[in-house]
This record gives sequence, structure tokens and C-alpha cells, in this order.
Amino acid sequence: MGKETRTKIYGTLGPSCHRIDILKEMIGQGMSGVRLNLSHVSLKDSEKWLGEWQEASQGKCDLLIDMQGPEMRIGSLEEVLQFEAGDQEEIPIPDRVLPFLSEGQEVLLDDGKILARILSVGESSIHLLMLRAGELSGGKSIKIPNVENTLPALTEHDLSNLSMAKEAGVTGVMQPFVRGAEDLREVRRALRDEGAEDIRIFAKIENRRGMEQLDEILSEADWIVIARGDLGNDMPLWELPAAQKKIATRCREKGVPFIVVTQMLSSMEHAMVPTRAEVSDIARAVWEGAGGVMVTGETAVGEYPVEVMKYLVNTVQSAEQSDCENWLDF
Repeated sequence: MGKETRTKIYGTLGPSCHRIDILKEMIGQGMSGVRLNLSHVSLKDSEKWLGEWQEASQGKCDLLIDMQGPEMRIGSLEEVLQFEAGDQEEIPIPDRVLPFLSEGQEVLLDDGKILARILSVGESSIHLLMLRAGELSGGKSIKIPNVENTLPALTEHDLSNLSMAKEAGVTGVMQPFVRGAEDLREVRRALRDEGAEDIRIFAKIENRRGMEQLDEILSEADWIVIARGDLGNDMPLWELPAAQKKIATRCREKGVPFIVVTQMLSSMEHAMVPTRAEVSDIARAVWEGAGGVMVTGETAVGEYPVEVMKYLVNTVQSAEQSDCENWLDF
């Protein structure tokens, strides 16, 4: 195993890192476990990757699965779309999301990277005016400001994955867009029905509603995930650091461990060295009392997954060893 840290350190399994040799190197750097995103694939689809993971980890590391839950996403695209501000695009939308959309709404796509206005709503798609330049691939998130999400906590896809979770060696379930304690009770009932009640539940706080219901969520969650991607879409971005600190403080008060995630080493998807701001962000999470930190695209699709883990582990270890006892008083 790699370097010892009090803070758990997670990567995300994906095309860039699923090979046994790469995973062994990442574990050797100090990785505690991996996340597998099941938004578009199933545990059944992922058998090859899971086999490689189990061989590399020898069952000694965590395997977290990230569910679909009530998260809204666009449909599949045949190719990546490149566009400029002012362009118009037709985007496929799943049936369960269409009822929430209407002409004139502004929407945020791919964790808020893209802003667009709906020109019209069709039977299976929306026609958009792009307000920010960018690129878009299929299955990315769609956020509709000021519209309440009333989708079920678990999809049929989720229930199918939960039925296979224990056999697959899953140790934790990450539930997206948790809106209250009942969402977590539903997940726990589903796990219990499958004889998998020992699997921990990680509640992702991704909007203001989750923050407002944090105390009741804390009563049902094993871990909290401060998921800054969509959380940052639900408020002015400059308010996000204070929101992170508020959630972290409440978790410490209630004795519930938490993970900080999203863009921790985002620049390293295409660079071998992180920015100074990124390593400072990681250290801040440790000093705020995070029980874990996680990277996503950096290891799933990035060019340097082993180097990402090296910087993540070393930064966490340095932060843990630093004399910052008064940080929480700031």
C-alpha cells in the first residue's frame, strides 16, 4: 500500500486508469479507493473494469458507486458539439426531464460550464441558443435554475445496480441530489432488500435544498459529499466557499465524516503539474476536517492519472502534518 494519510483519498475509475498496472501505481501512491460513475453504465457493463480493480486492489480498498438518482442529464450525442456564443443547437433530452423544461428558460449544462436559453421544446429534444462558447458531449448534467426537482430518488437503473452491489464488492453508494432524509431511507431500504445493509450511504449535497435539509440528512447519512459542481450552479459561484465551510462545520458538529469533491486538480486532466490554487484548495479541505477528498475526470479521462494521485496524496499528507491548529477559528 501507499503513503498513510488520515484523510481517505479517492480517484474515479475510467478509460484512463482502469488497467491493472495503472491502478496498482495509484494505490501505491496512497489511493484509498475509487468511484465508479453509474450515470450511463451499469455494474454489469463494468465487469471488465471491476475485475481489473479487484485484482489491483486485492479487496483492500473502497469501491464507491455513484447513482443516477434524481439528477437531470441530457441525452446521447453522436459526437462532441463545438459551438460559439450565438449558435443554435438541438439537444436530445430524456423523457423524464422534458416536463421540467419550457421555452424561455435559461439552463446550465455540464456542471455550469455552458449557459443556454431554450428557444423551443420538442417531443424528445430542446432547441437552444448558446450564450457561452464551449463543447458538449452526451449525458452531461442539465440544471434548470429555480425549478424544483421532483424526480424519484432511485431509478430502475439504480435499483438494478443495487441488486448487484454486494456481489461486485461495493463498499459505498453515493446518492446524488439528496433532498431530505426520506431519499436516504429509500436507498437504505433498497440495500436492505438486497441483503446489503452493510454498504455505507454517501449523501451528495448538490443544491440549496440539500443545504436547507442538512440536519435531517445528517441523521440518515454515513458520509456527506460536498459536491461542488452542481452546488456551485445553485448559487452565485463566489458564495460556494462559504457554503462549503458551512456544510463542513455542521458535519463536524454532528460527527458525520465528509468528502470534498469537484475540480480539485482539474488542470491536471491535461497538465502534469497542478495550479497553486488547486493544491491550496486540497489543503484547505483537510484543515476544515474533511474525512476524504476525491478527484473525478482527473483520473477517469485525464492524461496523467498516476501523477494526479501523487499530487493529491502528497498535498493531503503535507496538510495533515502542517501546524494549522487554529485554522478552524478563522
